[in-house]
Amino acid sequence: MRLLRLLLVLCSFTFALSLAAQTNQDWATPAEKADYRTTPNYDETMAYVRRVAAAAPKQVKLISFGKTGEGRDLWAAIISKDGVFDPAKIHAANRPIVYVQNSIHAGEMDGKDSSLALMREMLITKSQAKLLDRAVVIVVPMYNADGHERRSPYNRINQNGPAEMGWRTQANNLNLNRDYLKADAVETRAFLRFFNEWLPDFFIDDHVTDGADYQYDTTYMIDVGPDVDPALAAWQRDILKPYIEKSVTDAGHIIGEYIGVGEADPVKGLTMTQDIPRFSTGYMIVQNRPGLLVEIHMLKDYKTRVTGNYELLRAILEVVNRDADKLVKMNRDADAATIAAGKANDPSKPLALRLKTTEVTTPFHFLGYKRIRTLSEVSGTIWNQYTHEKDEFDLPLHDQLTPTYSVSVPSAYIVPAQWTNVIDVLNAHGVKMLRTSEAWTSEVSTYRCAAKWSEKPFESHITLAGNSDLGAQAAKGLSCENAKEKLSFPKGSVVVPTDQRAAKVAMHWLEPMGPDSAMNWGLFNAIFEIKEVGEPYVVEKLAREIMAKDPRLKQDFESKIATDPEFAGDSDARLWFFFRRSPYWDPHVGLYPVGRLDSLEGVPLQK
Repeated sequence: MRLLRLLLVLCSFTFALSLAAQTNQDWATPAEKADYRTTPNYDETMAYVRRVAAAAPKQVKLISFGKTGEGRDLWAAIISKDGVFDPAKIHAANRPIVYVQNSIHAGEMDGKDSSLALMREMLITKSQAKLLDRAVVIVVPMYNADGHERRSPYNRINQNGPAEMGWRTQANNLNLNRDYLKADAVETRAFLRFFNEWLPDFFIDDHVTDGADYQYDTTYMIDVGPDVDPALAAWQRDILKPYIEKSVTDAGHIIGEYIGVGEADPVKGLTMTQDIPRFSTGYMIVQNRPGLLVEIHMLKDYKTRVTGNYELLRAILEVVNRDADKLVKMNRDADAATIAAGKANDPSKPLALRLKTTEVTTPFHFLGYKRIRTLSEVSGTIWNQYTHEKDEFDLPLHDQLTPTYSVSVPSAYIVPAQWTNVIDVLNAHGVKMLRTSEAWTSEVSTYRCAAKWSEKPFESHITLAGNSDLGAQAAKGLSCENAKEKLSFPKGSVVVPTDQRAAKVAMHWLEPMGPDSAMNWGLFNAIFEIKEVGEPYVVEKLAREIMAKDPRLKQDFESKIATDPEFAGDSDARLWFFFRRSPYWDPHVGLYPVGRLDSLEGVPLQK
């Protein structure tokens, strides 16, 4: 009898294994079926997602949260263990919402294929069902859907497969991961509406690297600088980081922090810089939410890359589920602190807008490859050729950031009604705004600025100098001085109180010296344009009249001619010397039209 029972148990176990194997085969993702040689296109991807949703209809809800420029739906799969798909009810139950974004750079689709496998394991095979114990997971398979369909084997010269991949930018040739704060693209506007509706507790953005070759197949970046809420920074650094590194390592992958190793010799040291709000994870900082950037190494084979991305997603979700209550509370506390700062209007507690890397270093054990460095007859400079001979060494990592430019938090900003493009961006971010009920003139705090511009457009804008692809880390093109000015604001002007959770978004947009401000992106370029000038023969006469009335100014002019040869040889500059000091000069040139308010007292507001 015992033998019979044992045989029955063995038969049942064998049948279960066979059934599981059959289930896995039936539910193989398109990439798995192709042995990771290819990645599915938009329709094939969504066919798999819809199949999973149909098999688990009570746990998956598909939402189109917008349209691309070419008219494709932007799909999100909302995955909830108990079928609750109301964000208000989810937040009320202290359940963390995790947002997984894929293919923002659509040639980097590893996260998409790993997300399909993760959906299967959470919902079909149930091997990762525990990842839904507390968390509600939002998966966006293809955020840059138009770029995803611009497929070619030649879209990513630095990348090792798959056979075809999408394009980096969307249909207007905008890089969506430079667009989070300025919000030009229709995809960004759709994301912002969706983000504000769901307000995720943790954000993951899946990418693939460029840069040097090294041993790591899976890298990531978290933000823990002084611009991040202290509790969230500590949790990411001390709890999340060690857990995911051990877990992904135990799963057979080589994981490390993403530090952007380029062609320069890493032995000289590596540097981490400010994550500014044009980027997805930099935007999470100003939204008081933890964000993690995934960077899978481009030269590893596609199977290694997809499975490494999968293990990292799994590990993150394990921590989020385990620390669900703590994470939700930290996010709420960070929001409350932002609101309190707006109410306090305390100059001793400024907001850091710009950070720089300090000279302090942390030892970093780098897992690299040996390189052969030769002088190239093609480029005329050093050519790096990587071997796959392991080369491990300690190097100095500059990973400490300190503020270089901070501003006090005002009670509110006031934006004149005519600056509709600036106001429109605030509205897209869900920033709460009031309107003036009548015209209002008052002395307010503002800035007088001088600017220099880049020589070519960047992301469709004529930006201030120094606004590069990787960020405006230094204010090279702008200098501003505090000013008290009597400004007039027409009826319908916008007042932006800072006692709201999105106050940091508004401050980064409206403070002109912010790295991704409206000023930095060129939306206020017109304030620097001189619209009325004097004809030379008229200013010649004016100059003589001014010198006759002001001997001191005449002396300054003559001294400048004697000491400044460039000025002395420039007839226009000599005439401008007097025109700028005459009553005909436009006092609004360089005057920032946005006011900072210490209180709302006396401001006429619509009810």
